[in-house]
Amino acid sequence: MTSLDFDSFVLAAATDDLSAEPAARDHADAVEFRLDLATDSLTQIDAYSGDLPLIVTNRAAWEGGEADDEASRLDTLNSALDHEAVAAVDLELGALDGSVSEAATDQARELRTTAREAGVSVIASVHDFESTPSVDGMIDLLAHASNEGDVGKLAVTATDRSDALAVLSATHSAVEAGQTVATMAMGTAGQHTRAVAPVYGSAIGYAPVDPEGATAPGQYDLETLRELVDRLQ
Repeated sequence: MTSLDFDSFVLAAATDDLSAEPAARDHADAVEFRLDLATDSLTQIDAYSGDLPLIVTNRAAWEGGEADDEASRLDTLNSALDHEAVAAVDLELGALDGSVSEAATDQARELRTTAREAGVSVIASVHDFESTPSVDGMIDLLAHASNEGDVGKLAVTATDRSDALAVLSATHSAVEAGQTVATMAMGTAGQHTRAVAPVYGSAIGYAPVDPEGATAPGQYDLETLRELVDRLQ
């Protein structure tokens, strides 16, 4: 079983096509495989023989993804855990804590247990596609997500530089409190946080293998983000 403990920064190449993995090897530490965007996702995982470990994400429609059948998407993630290359699974915070009515919380929690028993890290993620909460609000969200998962992931939407600064401040506070977190501000105003947040301790960065296949607004291409992070570290 491949492991990702996120003790050091992990750059994840986001894709819905695992045949693109060789193109990511020079710059990425892992592949985030977006099952909700993929064709024949489990078949792709079964056939996968790449060098990079996989982070599997099957993003719920209620969290901005394309998986609209809750039970089915979690079943698919559960099946993905059987592959030795799967090192981490992304589960929405709203599913794990029961705060989203559409979520199958019991099933999500069972999946978390199964993942941990298999040595697979759990990323508890939350996304705000409209705004950036206050610094205190983000600190609370990160603490909550870190409690629900092995990594607490927070992606917000920045409209100006003060939003970006708030994300960095919340990141610093969370890391100082001993939490393992991944943070980023989506959108043009927050783009630089994807390169700068790792300086403040953010444990995961995301960039598309194919720049035309960005899975969130404001993503750098993979080679650029690798170079920026390495230069700033």
